[in-house]
Amino acid sequence: MSRNYKFRNAEGLYFVSFSSVFWIDVFVRLEYFDCIVKNLNFCVSNKGMEIYAWCIMTSHVHLVFRSNIQKPEELIRDFKSYTAKELINLIGQNNQESRREWLLSAFKKAAKANSNNTDNQFGSSTTSQSNCGARRLLSKKLIIYMTTRL
Repeated sequence: MSRNYKFRNAEGLYFVSFSSVFWIDVFVRLEYFDCIVKNLNFCVSNKGMEIYAWCIMTSHVHLVFRSNIQKPEELIRDFKSYTAKELINLIGQNNQESRREWLLSAFKKAAKANSNNTDNQFGSSTTSQSNCGARRLLSKKLIIYMTTRL
């Protein structure tokens, strides 16, 4: 398992960010955005994910969460893996997607550069994460993050 998925405190509250390969603007279409939301809701309902804040940008996702059933690294790994496969299928089946061939080609190119994947790689192999600690620290991080993005 990648070192990028190791969380020190299994009960901790974490801020994570993950992006599409090459920072491709994938989440500009509602069906791809909805796929992320649907899978986050599944994790909340079935895998013990507690979401405190989330933001889906055009090429990446920010998430503040806690896991109360699975280890956080397993939860994020499963979410990213399942969601990536589903998004690639949605893109491949979407006849209205004008960038379909280009997107699928980019995912194949990224997979060739990564020995962990054979066919496609949707997301960047790195996941940015930090422990949010106390609620006060979480509030501070969210305020700083939001004010720097406006």
